[in-house]
Amino acid sequence: MEKGYIHIYTGNGKGKTTASLGLALRAVCSGKKVYIGQFVKGMKYSEVKAEEYLPGFKIEQLGRSCFIDRVPEQEDIDSAKEGLKRCTEIISKGEYDVVVLDEINIALYFKLFTVEDVVKMLEKRAPHIEIILTGRYAPQELIEMADLVTEMKEIKHYYAEGVMARKGIEN
Repeated sequence: MEKGYIHIYTGNGKGKTTASLGLALRAVCSGKKVYIGQFVKGMKYSEVKAEEYLPGFKIEQLGRSCFIDRVPEQEDIDSAKEGLKRCTEIISKGEYDVVVLDEINIALYFKLFTVEDVVKMLEKRAPHIEIILTGRYAPQELIEMADLVTEMKEIKHYYAEGVMARKGIEN
């Protein structure tokens, strides 16, 4: 690709990570290299196995665990900052065609690092890299910087009926 674009998948509805994984699958199947850095996720979601099956696909979890129901601890903040540093190196080197920064908006919402830190990282990207930022609460500064913004809106969700995350669907 000559020019990469910045995508944001945000909103309260299900499907932000799923959409980014779909784009990643499409990219890998067309011969592109994909890197996914997952912030705020430490649980072994099913997609972490994808690199076993897909050449050119790399996924790393850059957080200790999900803490949306508690105050982040210093270790969470340190993990996120290290993850941001790792992603900055990756997008500045330009070895991947697509980079997904999964749940980076949640990391921002919980103030694990600043919007300015993310903007500085994005400014260092090699120009051909397609970047996808996911997570609820995308800040306005990033929305304005992005080339494509999609908001997932929840209309109805079976979580409200007590259905928990199911392996292969939400996990």
